[in-house]
Amino acid sequence: MTDAMGKLTISEILGQPQCWLDCFEALRRQDRFAGIRRQISGEQEWLFTGCGSSYNIAQIAAATWTQLSGRPARALPASEILLCPQGALPRSGAFQSVLISRSGWTSEVLRAGEFLQKQHGVPALAAVCEEGSPLEKMAAATLLLAAANDQSTAVTRAFSATVLALQALAADYSGQSPVAEMIPRLAGQMGQHLRTLPARIEEFVGARDFSHHIFLGQGPYHGVAQESVLKLMEMSCSSAQAFHTLEFRHGPKAVTNPRLLVTFFLSKFGYDAECAVLEEIKGLGATTMVIANRADEATRRSADLLIELDLEAPEFLRPAAAVIPGQLLGYYLSRKNGINADRPPHLNRVVSLEPETESIP
Repeated sequence: MTDAMGKLTISEILGQPQCWLDCFEALRRQDRFAGIRRQISGEQEWLFTGCGSSYNIAQIAAATWTQLSGRPARALPASEILLCPQGALPRSGAFQSVLISRSGWTSEVLRAGEFLQKQHGVPALAAVCEEGSPLEKMAAATLLLAAANDQSTAVTRAFSATVLALQALAADYSGQSPVAEMIPRLAGQMGQHLRTLPARIEEFVGARDFSHHIFLGQGPYHGVAQESVLKLMEMSCSSAQAFHTLEFRHGPKAVTNPRLLVTFFLSKFGYDAECAVLEEIKGLGATTMVIANRADEATRRSADLLIELDLEAPEFLRPAAAVIPGQLLGYYLSRKNGINADRPPHLNRVVSLEPETESIP
């Protein structure tokens, strides 16, 4: 292993606060949110879809949309729309599709968009990081985040920037305080954290050997947990799973042992109930990592590694910051495992399927 391994990935992880500033400045210059509101109605149910990290973005975005607007939203993998539309799509009434893809070239997302346009007459809103992509050309309106277009295989800054942009759009439709005004403060606070957080996680990873990793989160933090699983699997080829926090009691806790690392994303809305699970799992012998905005004394006692974000942003904006410790965990495990996080085995930056060889309709 050389120092060059994963250099691109760690640069993109650490550059996220500046990336957020750049993305929102571009959105402001283009008056992008107002343009989307002129083209896309916010009255009907919204359907967010993507693949991999983009599906995890969709889950957070759908939860935020419902929370802020009070109107229904759902998140689906693009493959469910293609293979099981009768069980996945709304049965009645109009709905709005939001197609998410870092590159804008993901085959399943493009085909899901084509299907929804052809079969249901649904215009697409695209969230994409690559200008001029097929997804942007297909969409009726586009949330373009060119500054977030990762060049490494694993999605990192594109994840957090797209989450924030979709949350800002939800706030805009719902008449909430403008998110764009909150981004500089959020970026500044996370920039301060990133001066010390990488070394803390690197030391934590270096001092322990884990056989398995579990990530737990409720509400929008479940999407963060799933994305953290994906980062570990992609970057370090480690074994990992995600559950809703309280669901871990219902069977999965049987795997608890000292070589199991359980990472908790603690929410404000469910803090007491989630902390009770943390104390229980720590009592069963697991190693624990906790990401919370602010922690009480009971949480401090139960955390082997405690990361307090101490953000002033409202809770719906915190998932984009909360995912960064999971990204760093994946990166430092990749180095420990001798894997180049920039180009992990068996993965490509874009999943683009050849029509002649794949079977998706």
